[in-house]
Amino acid sequence: MGYTREAAGMVGLQAVAWLAGNDELLPVFMGASGASETDFRQGLQDPGFQTSVLDFLMMDDAWVIAFCDSVGLDYPKLAEVRMVLAGGGEVHWT
Repeated sequence: MGYTREAAGMVGLQAVAWLAGNDELLPVFMGASGASETDFRQGLQDPGFQTSVLDFLMMDDAWVIAFCDSVGLDYPKLAEVRMVLAGGGEVHWT
């Protein structure tokens, strides 16, 4: 089952909220992304910001597992949500 943009946005918002509540991981994201607290608050509903949070979480399997377990999401679905939020394109890092 594919995600609608609205459903993906809900998961993206859950990811942002989960990260905001993670006292250990939030400073790592803030340092890595250069985002300020204001940027973080303003990005809550922004699909681009949500995508950056998902990209960050997907850098470590333990982070994916922790987030997905907390919201009851199958692990592989996180990548599908990320693609929908980003407009459907895959990321090519090379």
